[in-house]
Parts: sequence; structure tokens; C-alpha cells
Amino acid sequence: MRDGELETYSLVDLAVERLSREILSGRTDPGARLVEEQLTRQLGISRAPLREALRLLAQQGLVEHIPRRGVRVATLSDVDVRELYEVRDVLERHAVATIPRTADRSALRGALEVMRTATATGDRLAVADAHRRFHVELVALAGNRQLSAVYESVLVRLQLYMAVNLRREAEVSRPADGVHRHERLMAAVEGGDTDAILAELNAHGARTYLG
Repeated sequence: MRDGELETYSLVDLAVERLSREILSGRTDPGARLVEEQLTRQLGISRAPLREALRLLAQQGLVEHIPRRGVRVATLSDVDVRELYEVRDVLERHAVATIPRTADRSALRGALEVMRTATATGDRLAVADAHRRFHVELVALAGNRQLSAVYESVLVRLQLYMAVNLRREAEVSRPADGVHRHERLMAAVEGGDTDAILAELNAHGARTYLG
């Protein structure tokens, strides 16, 4: 790869990271237009890497290309959210049922610690990312890479919905509540009882919040 190509890819990565953080933090509302001229100035890049970044974000389900209207932050209908949660549940339950007793749980413990730290700092996006990472590590215990890849793509789309509802969650519960939910789930996983893990997942939280 030539130096110019490497530089372009680095700019694409930068744009993807910056834009995804903006979207998943809830600072940019679903359906909001993403204007190329504004984004090139904001990110300090040219149109070529920006368009590639937007293409990659569209593959992740975070933005949508609308014919003759440009690009906007993706929206999720009530049906979309319900279906995504149903897919999430199916994948998560299958993974839990196939976790080997010898699975290394250290990454899951680490994800819980990151969640505690993120909650203590009050960074909403960091909290959302920590919740998502915990569930990704939970499913990864099954050792099925294809399952993990599909599962994580579903969670990224659901985080769009979650970003809109983070403020609502903060109004009705204490920040530590999410940590306590995951601590109970962690204890069930450490115990190795599939029924207990599934029971914790059933009680894990309402559909108004991913976690």
C-alpha cells in the first residue's frame, strides 16, 4: 500500500470513529441530515475519505443514504427495535446455552470493571459502550466467532435506539443500577448454571434501554 493510500485510510478511520461517537452518544438525532460540506470542515478532511466513512457507517446501520436527499442518521421504527431485540435474545440465549464450563471469563470480568469505571465518570457514551461490551463478551464465551459477529452488529444498531433513551434512563434510575444488573448476571455466569443465567437475562431490563 502506498503512503497516500495509507493516509487516506487513516482519515477514513478517524471519520468513522468521530461520526459514530457523535451518533451513538445521542448528540445527533436519528433522521438528522449529515451535510458533507459541514462535515469536511468539522473533521478537517476532504470529501473522498468522508464519503468512504459514510459508506462504512451505512454498512453498520448507523446512517442511511436517501436518494436525492443525501445522508442522514439512521432511524429505527418500533417494529425495527422489536425485531432487533428478538434477534438479540435468540442469539444471546443460544450462546448462553452453549458456553463450555472451561470458558475463560476474564474478559467478561474486565468488561464489568470498565462498566464500573464508566459509570463513575458519568460519560454516557462510555457507559453505553461498556454495557454493549459486556454482552459481547458474554456471547463470546460460547466460542462461536460467526455468532459473535452477527450479535455485535445487532447491538450496534440497537445502540442507536439506546442513545435516544439514555436521558430517560438517567431520569428514572440511579447510575449504579445498570452496574448492579450486570453484577448479578456476572455472578450467575461464574456459577455456571445456564438456567440461572437465563433467569437473570429475563430480569435484566426493560426494552427502553439496552443493557
